[in-house]
Amino acid sequence: MGLSGPPQYRAFFEELSRLAYVEGQNLVIDRYSGEGRPERYSELVRDVINTHPDLILAVAARLSLDFKTATTTIPIVTIVNDPVALRLVASIARRAATSQATIATELELIGKRIELLVEALPGLSTLGYLVSRSYWEDLRGAAARGSQTSRYFAEGCPAGQRLLPDRVPAGLQIDGTDALMVSDEAEHLATGAAIVELAATGRIPTMYAYGEYVRLGGLMAYSIDLPETFRRLATLIDKVLKGSSPGDIPFYRPTKFELSINLTTAKALGLALPAILLVRAGQVVE
Repeated sequence: MGLSGPPQYRAFFEELSRLAYVEGQNLVIDRYSGEGRPERYSELVRDVINTHPDLILAVAARLSLDFKTATTTIPIVTIVNDPVALRLVASIARRAATSQATIATELELIGKRIELLVEALPGLSTLGYLVSRSYWEDLRGAAARGSQTSRYFAEGCPAGQRLLPDRVPAGLQIDGTDALMVSDEAEHLATGAAIVELAATGRIPTMYAYGEYVRLGGLMAYSIDLPETFRRLATLIDKVLKGSSPGDIPFYRPTKFELSINLTTAKALGLALPAILLVRAGQVVE
């Protein structure tokens, strides 16, 4: 996580610099990683809390919940798709007691991703969903199942299937499904290359939540503008460090979204994507 990292991290540190924060001079950043393994989160949270930081930045929903449970005094800045569904707050309007400043993305993106898949694959009838069991069973999963496009979900969608370096399935074939969608959970990013490789091996057209997967060889992604969102994270951190109460900072909801398409992958899958879809893509990898 730094200026040499992915575009969103570069944007984050550039914005911190613009706000007059220089790491090693007037800002100390201790980096931690759960490596996409939720079973390690409790230990990670304990280690972080024990350092008594002035602020915690958490970019995974599960971590945000664990930190919320562990401390009510250390401010937490986080990015999640729906803070109400995650029970981080009771409602968008009632947040006075929270210690978290939050960027809230939209659950409606799930439906939009499916709509784009249907455009790319007119014959799509059944869709597999790579998602954690906790996601599928809480209000986020309920929102997905209740969407107008929920009819595409396979009855046996792979809820709870997790791709970890030491537990990668031999294949990603999902019986009876025409395509796959990967949830926006941060844990998947830790093994993004493995997910993309397995989808390619299984010749499964796949929709992802972030453009980073497309740069790795994934077929399509529809996502929030991550660099812009991470610039907003830096702004929230600045406000909290300067004394603003997290509960007084309004939620930021991203308004810019990007469709990414990998034409090389489309050709390998034998897909002739509609021209109108390519025109709408902000990022096309050839």
